[in-house]
Amino acid sequence: MLTWVAGVSLLAWVWLLLAQGFFWRTDVRLPVGDMPAEPAMWPTVAVVVPARDEAAVLPRSLPSLLAQDYPGRAEVFLIDDGSSDGTGDTARSLGARHGGLPLTVASPGELPAGWTGKLWGVRHGIALAGERIRAEYLLLTDADIAHEPDSLRALVAAARAAELDMVSLMARLRVETAWERLIVPAFVYFFAQLYPFRWINRPGGRTAAAAGGCVLIRRTAVEAAGVPESIRHAVIDDVALARAVKNSGGRIWLGLADRVDSVRPYPDLGELWRMVSRSAYAQLRHNPAVLAATVAGLVLVYLVPPLAALGGAAAGARPLCALGAAAWAVMAGTYLPMLRYYRQPLWLAPLLPFTAALYLLMTVDSAVQHYRGRGAAWKGRTYARPDASA
Repeated sequence: MLTWVAGVSLLAWVWLLLAQGFFWRTDVRLPVGDMPAEPAMWPTVAVVVPARDEAAVLPRSLPSLLAQDYPGRAEVFLIDDGSSDGTGDTARSLGARHGGLPLTVASPGELPAGWTGKLWGVRHGIALAGERIRAEYLLLTDADIAHEPDSLRALVAAARAAELDMVSLMARLRVETAWERLIVPAFVYFFAQLYPFRWINRPGGRTAAAAGGCVLIRRTAVEAAGVPESIRHAVIDDVALARAVKNSGGRIWLGLADRVDSVRPYPDLGELWRMVSRSAYAQLRHNPAVLAATVAGLVLVYLVPPLAALGGAAAGARPLCALGAAAWAVMAGTYLPMLRYYRQPLWLAPLLPFTAALYLLMTVDSAVQHYRGRGAAWKGRTYARPDASA
């Protein structure tokens, strides 16, 4: 029986390798060096930055937005959502000190029922930008995201060249501490496995996702999809945004970033644990059956291979050991491109089962916190299920 289970795990990895949109490849990116043909006239862009208690990271992110080398008109609108750490004052000080693109700092007012804080801030930023400038595009970017000087230029050029309604980049997350090196590349790897970028970018395909830290979207696509109002309760707002745009007929694209980086530190396991667990159960639609199937799938795909390989070797069961080792090797091989993208040592690849076990525990903890009434907690707020707040 154990040998059969190990065989099923190996077959699962062969299927993932060949039939899951080549999720493990890291070559879906905007062109580097040879940018798409630049438009004859650069469109106006409103940059909307929702922020709550982000004073610590703004000095490393906001100046990069203000310093964008963009040939057209662009303005930055930072929406301070009830911060208690002086986020708004920090932003104003940085704007005065660094200059560059015009900066407006505003507050969205009290958060109404049925909205998540980020989307409420985005709504206010879009409305405020509409009063100041008639922008053709909106760049929705998080307060912890730093952009290279040509980031906005590359995003707009790519959107125009491919006639895309939304272009999103998965920002390169920080990997400096031991826990970040172990968990962060796997986070992006698992995301790509759930939402293969090639499937997302295929016209007419059903798969839809985005990376909320960096989204360039055409204003007409915002209006056609009715966002953010139509997704106001979404905890995983980037995926909800992509689905709304794609369902309304918009063309979307998602890739890995070369010019966009997150500067938010996750110095210990606790911080990373909260980052994952706050939305993991929401990803499973708060469904216990889906949770059980997910746990079983993680065990079969990620934990069976090393257990079969090591257990088979210890017991002298050669078929069990061979099947487990083969599945483990395929798993590690698919992880190597992501480790290279994050410039991490390749010996971390065989440790992916351990990282997957941590993610399994984070997912279970997310469900436990949800049923204790503490699910989807972020920056001092806890969000209920949409049907619970209706």
